[in-house]
Amino acid sequence: MNDRSDAAEPRSGALPVPGATLGYQVRGTGPLLLLIPGGAGNADVFHGVAPALAAHFTVASYAPRGISGSPLDAPGEEQRVAVHAADAGRLLDLLSPDEPCYVFGTSSGGITAVELLTLHPDRVRLAVAHEPPLARVSAVPGPALDAFAQISEVAAREGVGPGYARMGATLGEAEPLDPAEDEGAPEPMPAGLRAAVEASSGHFLEHVLKPFTHHGPDLARLRAAADRLVVGVGRASRGQLPHTLATELAETVGARCREFPGGHLGCVEHPAAFARALHRTLREADPAPGTGR
Repeated sequence: MNDRSDAAEPRSGALPVPGATLGYQVRGTGPLLLLIPGGAGNADVFHGVAPALAAHFTVASYAPRGISGSPLDAPGEEQRVAVHAADAGRLLDLLSPDEPCYVFGTSSGGITAVELLTLHPDRVRLAVAHEPPLARVSAVPGPALDAFAQISEVAAREGVGPGYARMGATLGEAEPLDPAEDEGAPEPMPAGLRAAVEASSGHFLEHVLKPFTHHGPDLARLRAAADRLVVGVGRASRGQLPHTLATELAETVGARCREFPGGHLGCVEHPAAFARALHRTLREADPAPGTGR
């Protein structure tokens, strides 16, 4: 794709898919690494991660359908995990039709990454899912399922602000970090990402959050592919619900669990350290990435 001199410079594209058009960015050279954002974020979630990884991979990032940059043909539809996984698979087929790929997803994007591995293990070389809030995998799923449903109901009834306030209460307080683990002040959210989140928060809270958190993955198929799954958790989100659910997922299916810088939004708040940790995780789990580079 790009040569080394402009490896971090993205090229943009649009992929028509059934019911939507996916806006995506590609940069770098090497094996394909697909980055899947979560929540109301688009490709700008990886504003500081993608350029750093482009020295080792062809890095593709995109806005999931319905999020700013990837319009739906019929706005207002409840989203389905399997459809989002199919979208990710179409991007893999477009950008790396002949080779299995690396996939990273965070939050709801982590749920998409898990589903992609479950449904199409032949297309995924390694999946890293960072704090995917799969409540049904919990040993006691009821409270989390109810809490996520209430967030969507509050957002639909009262608006985005109250919805996010309810989400904050649901996620809970993180455990204090040891001073030796202090990662410094988080970077501010880029203006482009902030605008995308503001534009897409209603869609996410009302049409994505509940069906994704309530999704039940095929655990038997996931266990069969667990050697190609790494579950990520945030160093600064210990004690919060997404960290707990991610840990339970790893234990349930027998996947490796790795700690990443920052909290649930670590890739936005500490992008340089997060990119280094992700590259290290990919290299340790599969030594091929970046070999000889």
